[in-house]
Amino acid sequence: MKNYWTQLEPWILSHGIHIGIILIIAYISSKIMHRIIDKTVRVAIRTSKYSSSVAEVKREDTLINIFNTSLKIVILIIMSMMILQEFGIQIGPMLAAAGVVGLALGFGGQYLIRDLITGLFIILENQYRMGDIIEIDGTGGVVEDISLRKTTLRNLDGTIHHIPHGEIKKVSNLTKDFSRVNLDIGVSYNASLDEVIEVVNQTGIALAEDGDWKSAILKAPQFLRVDDFADSAVMIKIVGETEPLQQWAVAGEFRKRLKIAFDKAGIEIPFPQMVVHQAKPENS
Repeated sequence: MKNYWTQLEPWILSHGIHIGIILIIAYISSKIMHRIIDKTVRVAIRTSKYSSSVAEVKREDTLINIFNTSLKIVILIIMSMMILQEFGIQIGPMLAAAGVVGLALGFGGQYLIRDLITGLFIILENQYRMGDIIEIDGTGGVVEDISLRKTTLRNLDGTIHHIPHGEIKKVSNLTKDFSRVNLDIGVSYNASLDEVIEVVNQTGIALAEDGDWKSAILKAPQFLRVDDFADSAVMIKIVGETEPLQQWAVAGEFRKRLKIAFDKAGIEIPFPQMVVHQAKPENS
């Protein structure tokens, strides 16, 4: 044991100390660079007149997350190569071998390159950010993470979806800049449309002026048009504008208040009805 320690001690006092220094420098460099990236992105991103402060913060957080992830990978690669050298492993042949392997896997690598290029355009064009609710080719959810290679979504069931950027054909962003309440509600054919319009508009204005909801609503839900003559009801369309992510909560509260207002005004929300005609029996 003593002989083993005698042989190991010089290595620890030289290469071991070097490895420790490399790890410390990598850790400190990572922390410093993270702070620099955070401050630089916050300053460099200019606020758009069409975007709210919340939307800009989400965009900044997305870019910071991507830059930090890329930085970690770079630092990890450099640190690993330096530590391997301390163990006496020559990295030159390893890099050459990696080049040969990379060439052999070039055909498969084209998909990775496609993912990276598409991801770069998604980020530069600000198509969506972390925290947005989006739908990608029929798969929807909250954007939990974005890297250059993939987007991670979590749906209402809590299921995580990892989507490579190269597979994305169409993206629908439900929460960028502002959101919209879009309701189709049926009223009885016997109801006065003028009264229906007045009740709908008053209910929307009252909701928009409510202290608990005022900050979430940009434009009060209001009657837009008679949308259809259905079998059992006159369908009316109601629209309004809200802050991003608030459309579902506002729509739910508006439906509740509108039902109460319709009940007070005696306006019926009909349900599907069927009229059965019974044939008269033939005279015997």
